[in-house]
Amino acid sequence: MAMLVVGVVEAQNIFKATIKDSLTNETLIGSTAVLKGTTNGGSADVNGKVEIKNVSDGEHIIVFSFVGYEKLERVFVFPITDLSKEIIIYLKSEAKEMDEVVVSSTRTSRTIENVPTRVETIELDEIDEKNNMRPANVSMMLHESTGMQVQQTSATSGNASIRIQGLDGRYTQLLKDGYPNFGNFSSGLSLLEIPPLDLKQVEIIKGSASTLYGAGAIAGVVNFISKTPSEKGEYSFIVNQSHVGQTNIGAFVSKRKNKFGFTFLALGNNQLPYDVDGDDFTELPKAKDFTINPKLFFYPTEKTMLMVGNSFTQGERIGGDINFIKGNADTNHTYFEKNNSVRNVSTLEFNKVFKDKNHLTVKSSFSYFEREIGVPNYNFKGVNNNSFTDISYVHNLKKHTLIIGGNFIYDDFKENKITVFPLRNFTTTTGGLYIQHTWDVAKKFQLESGVRCDVVNYFNANYNNSEVFVLPRVSGLFKFTDKLTSRIGGGLGYKSPTLFTEQTESFQYRNVLPLNNVTSEKSIGGTADVSFKTGIGKDFYFALNEMFFYTYINNATVLSADTLGNYYFSNTTKGVQSLGFETNVKLIYKENFKLFVGYTYNEAKAFYLISNQFLPLLPKNKLNLALVYEKEKNIKIGLEGYLTDKQFLSNGVVTPSFWEFGFMAEKTFGKISLFVNFENFTNVRQSNYKRVVNEPHNNPTFDEIWTHTEGFVFNGGVKIKL
Repeated sequence: MAMLVVGVVEAQNIFKATIKDSLTNETLIGSTAVLKGTTNGGSADVNGKVEIKNVSDGEHIIVFSFVGYEKLERVFVFPITDLSKEIIIYLKSEAKEMDEVVVSSTRTSRTIENVPTRVETIELDEIDEKNNMRPANVSMMLHESTGMQVQQTSATSGNASIRIQGLDGRYTQLLKDGYPNFGNFSSGLSLLEIPPLDLKQVEIIKGSASTLYGAGAIAGVVNFISKTPSEKGEYSFIVNQSHVGQTNIGAFVSKRKNKFGFTFLALGNNQLPYDVDGDDFTELPKAKDFTINPKLFFYPTEKTMLMVGNSFTQGERIGGDINFIKGNADTNHTYFEKNNSVRNVSTLEFNKVFKDKNHLTVKSSFSYFEREIGVPNYNFKGVNNNSFTDISYVHNLKKHTLIIGGNFIYDDFKENKITVFPLRNFTTTTGGLYIQHTWDVAKKFQLESGVRCDVVNYFNANYNNSEVFVLPRVSGLFKFTDKLTSRIGGGLGYKSPTLFTEQTESFQYRNVLPLNNVTSEKSIGGTADVSFKTGIGKDFYFALNEMFFYTYINNATVLSADTLGNYYFSNTTKGVQSLGFETNVKLIYKENFKLFVGYTYNEAKAFYLISNQFLPLLPKNKLNLALVYEKEKNIKIGLEGYLTDKQFLSNGVVTPSFWEFGFMAEKTFGKISLFVNFENFTNVRQSNYKRVVNEPHNNPTFDEIWTHTEGFVFNGGVKIKL
């Protein structure tokens, strides 16, 4: 009996192996190895090593597995003769790999996975989806993004601005292909004058982006990236009609042949006056506008490009008493608010690629913006000219990318003399030099650091002031594994003085005195995030991003009123603080079903306020939900839901929280697509709670806008892509 026991023990073997990722060579902690058909197995330790004990002599199949990886079966014959040779098992990831996204806002032309600065992208599929919902402009696209809010500034004309992390719209810099032509006097109409039809990508940097973009990038940067011509060409057309009286007709064509290429965008929008609640005042103004944007591209060599473009937009908007707008005015129906604007932006860009992908970029633009605002017994009209020139050189070494550049910005506003009120003319000139260094320190760590020096001069008839700003910024990318990464970054920022804010626009700049002895606002802020992504079995892909943010603005400019009823700006000793976090979850099933969950917690305070210090019109909690079913080039169906928390108004009143829902569908038949959209089909609107318009009828005042004014909107149309 003793001899038999000894023989059985000698026939038991121990299997040892190390399990790694087939691409990254990283050990897979927690992966398993099991004898097929049994429960005998083990899990990999912190070094990826796994053991299976009591393996009998003979041929065995061992199954290796790990969440998000393909199972692997290997045959081993025991006893294993060469025990000195380490057995390494490589598992192949099942994670659904997304197409590589190259970001241009950081100017390094790296993929988004390898950029230390945190950049969010809205890609072509989502842009195309939002284009179905609102072809006229990009407001819908940004409103439904986590951590962002489109704030309507007028109850009758629908003017709006974009907020990031709860901060006022003047702290967010809007760019089109890197050109900053959408600020100052034009800011309240900018979102309404950028069509999505020619966009291929939108890039969003939240938090200070001062190194490359300077003034105004305190809360963040939104860069709208246009499509460029290809040899294949693109010919897209859209016709859209909504039940609230909006008609959109647009076309985008592009083509490259040999050394020449072009893109051409044309879009016309017409909106009939719309009064949903029957109070005689428009929720959507009577409006018509059109945009024409041709660009010519010349490629003398494959590494050289010259682009010349011109974008022209003209718009007319009039809201207010619908009887007045329809030509039925009388003594009780006299109120209106009109916005007429002309925008022309000429752009020039030169790119030259050298050895090792080093490249020189020269950009220049000139923007002309004329706007007239009118209400009964008051008009405000002016012209804003802006010129911008930027020269940068990118130098690549083995583990380093260096960007050196400088730019010059001239911004001039001149008001037409209409009344005896002092003119609000104002001129700002900015010259800046910047340097940014991206260093691949190690395989798992990349560091991006930079500094900018700006010299700013601004003046009007009251005063003349110059300031110098040194703006450092640093970001780090930590790649713990191929599934787990983190980005941490922060920097300084500033915003030069302006009287064109959300507050002053809400009452058409009436009785706003010219700026006097107001200096620039300054900020410090940062973000930190953790991203995790993995495959779950063969059918699921899961991604999670958790981002924390903090911004503090000191020397903030505050609007006050004097004893004569005039408004003026002054700097405060107490600042504005915004902090919170964003959670984004993406779950994909078999590439057809996609679930997106976004949650934003934002607590922003103005410490200069005496009683309630919470910033008005800012929900502390916001939840975004979207479920999409899509078969490429066949059908797309989407259901969206948004929960907005309570908000404080400027007078301290707290608004109710509310849900809103939307549904869209698109069916493709070859080169033709038909789409329908039921936006806000639960008909959430502010007048369901209280009238927005306050008496008297012929000289009304308006409540602040904290939710939709127009309610439910149905639209549908056809797209053609040749």
